[in-house]
Amino acid sequence: MADPILEWPLGRLDFSSGCLVMGILNVTPDSFSDGGKFFDTNAAVEHGLQMAAEGAAILDIGPESSRPGSQRVSAADQIRRAIPVIERLIAKINIPISIDTCLPEVASAALDTGAAIINDITALSDPRMASLAAERGAAVVLMHILGTPETMQVDPRYENVTAEVLDFLIARAAIAERAGIRRDRIFIDPGIGFGKTTEHNLQLLKNLNQFVATGYRVLVGTSRKRFLGQITGRTNPADRIFGTAATVAHCVAAGTSVVRVHDVAAMIDVIRIIRAISL
Repeated sequence: MADPILEWPLGRLDFSSGCLVMGILNVTPDSFSDGGKFFDTNAAVEHGLQMAAEGAAILDIGPESSRPGSQRVSAADQIRRAIPVIERLIAKINIPISIDTCLPEVASAALDTGAAIINDITALSDPRMASLAAERGAAVVLMHILGTPETMQVDPRYENVTAEVLDFLIARAAIAERAGIRRDRIFIDPGIGFGKTTEHNLQLLKNLNQFVATGYRVLVGTSRKRFLGQITGRTNPADRIFGTAATVAHCVAAGTSVVRVHDVAAMIDVIRIIRAISL
């Protein structure tokens, strides 16, 4: 079992009370749920401070949308969007900042500014990213995606989605370790909604215990996602808070270490209730 305290040169996380919340801060004009709402630096910083006050243990800064069909954003544009926000948050809060990018140039700039975690939806597919994380002592989130954001929802197919995603993540984690990233700084993420149908997502959630059993800390992001709308009939992502809450409760019960969410205060309440019931 992993030590409940994860402390590394760039940050500290305390898992002794169970699952932690990562707050989503998209600084993009086109994210699926809140695109444009926090594109302005002042608005982004204000929202980040609010999520930290509500109990987020990590803030995840996203300078590029990865919604289905989204287009790539250059490193220069990602840096221009993210770095001013990170600079101002670092000066005011003392929780780890994560940079949601698959570009080493962006990750490097974020680490230079004070970020502590690289959240890479391609699981360090660029070998420079693994080297960077190892050299700088960053923690990493390795996520599974089938294809790219442009293509991932075009008829995704698996023989056994749980086995294939799990095998992929274990292999990528092994590569990360060989690059010099410490095992306790590696989080694995099954990539709910990233090249998966609703049934695929449900199978992965049903089998989260298999991901937890690897010994790597598990991060899961279900917040406001399309499959919740397909199940509940809620077409507006902002109306999927109760669907999100149900999946967060399930993740906590399964032993997930981090849930990545938009609605921090509400999901903190969910976690507190699950924790109280489990005592």
